Amino acid sequence: MKLTVITPSGVLYNEEVDYIVVSSKNNGDYAVLNNHAPIISTIDVGYIKMIKDTKQLFTVIINGVLEQQDNFINVIAQEAHVGLNKDSAMEHLNDVRKERLDENRQRTMDFLKAEKELKKSIKEAQASKR
Repeated sequence: MKLTVITPSGVLYNEEVDYIVVSSKNNGDYAVLNNHAPIISTIDVGYIKMIKDTKQLFTVIINGVLEQQDNFINVIAQEAHVGLNKDSAMEHLNDVRKERLDENRQRTMDFLKAEKELKKSIKEAQASKR
């Protein structure tokens, strides 16, 4: 089976797998094996355990949709991260999310500062016209 995981940042995972196990907070756990019936499912907060031969990886998913048809599994997720186990994947994903929040806060502060300076410049320009 071919598994593709896509996020707004691009393709996160695109490999062949033997099967997957999906765990979602609201939808529970289920496996998708070769020749599985077509399925579409949401993953609110959860993970996909990907098994290939004797190896396994985990992809932590936040707000995703899984679609499987003809042994092609496509996952579109708002946020995701691949790790050797679900805890390390979730830890890294939380670090990335915290970093993004900090960047967004800084951008907001920079924007407010620029807006304040622009208003001041407009006021000074209007005063000099008088």
